[in-house]
Amino acid sequence: MNIINYLVDYSTEFISSGGPLFGFFIVFLECFIPALPLSVFVALNVNAFGFFIGVTLSWIATFIGSYLCYLLFYFLEEKYVRKLLRQKTIKKIQNSIDRFKKIKLFQLVFIITLPFTPSFFINILSGLSRIPKEKYFIALMIGKVFSVMFWGYVGKSIIGGYNDIRTIIYILVSLLLAYILSKTVGKKMNIE
Repeated sequence: MNIINYLVDYSTEFISSGGPLFGFFIVFLECFIPALPLSVFVALNVNAFGFFIGVTLSWIATFIGSYLCYLLFYFLEEKYVRKLLRQKTIKKIQNSIDRFKKIKLFQLVFIITLPFTPSFFINILSGLSRIPKEKYFIALMIGKVFSVMFWGYVGKSIIGGYNDIRTIIYILVSLLLAYILSKTVGKKMNIE
């Protein structure tokens, strides 16, 4: 437990010393590099700056980053992306693109809200599908609020209550349910 305390304290101090701009930047960067963990960055922002500021900062950063990633693929779709991909790869993703073009706003909001949905993939697929910019803007604005609040709560609970077995069980059950729900919706909508 001392190692966990040290890592949490060190990471929180590192984020705090960089200030809100640094906290914003790491969440923003996550939108373009899918290997970076949004959940960890939101939790650290919440721990460093408090729940309200940490969640707000993380929400604004992930919203702006996700929308810019979407716009990048929206505008570059025809010119560059299709030229870079092999014909075989294009055929594989074309089915997902065709289905995603028909997605309703509430479905898109729901997918974005699910905490285990890979946002990088949703940004790219939405851009390639040329979902209307206003529709994606609204879906991101609504969906990311709940996703970031979830990770802020989970992160704060883990950091503040990792010694309490009830907190750990509650978080693990919540994460398992969210994961199962996101996988079920992903399969139903044919989103991998």
